[in-house]
Amino acid sequence: MTHSIRKVAVLGAGTMGAAIAAHCANAGLQVDLLDIAPKDGEDKNAVVDAGYDRMVKARPPALMAKEVARRIRTGNFDDDLERVAEADWVLEAILERLEPKRDLAERVEALAKEDAIISSNTSGIPLHQIAEGRSESFRRRFLGTHF
Repeated sequence: MTHSIRKVAVLGAGTMGAAIAAHCANAGLQVDLLDIAPKDGEDKNAVVDAGYDRMVKARPPALMAKEVARRIRTGNFDDDLERVAEADWVLEAILERLEPKRDLAERVEALAKEDAIISSNTSGIPLHQIAEGRSESFRRRFLGTHF
């Protein structure tokens, strides 16, 4: 059985998440790059847009060509997390703290397609701790992908 990946949701637009989004876009995938909405302020995409802008301006370039950036759509967890339902691969790359990762995993589980691959970019938190409390279906397709 093969599993095609055409659309990726990268959750977290920090240095790692934005670079992963660029890497996926370079590979020809459609990418949703999402992050938290600031608690104060009117621009709910301020965090994700800042990460996206840093990635676009990175030297050496993160994108193979400027037009590749069109494959990346930004958004925030409050308004746009439902986009996870369209993704073949959901990749979490938020801050390196267990509780936020667990909370986001719970939200992702409720939205993700049954056959979507779900991964964490964690570098130090054991995956079984992040997946604690998640269904067997979630745990079966959850893995670590540290870039």
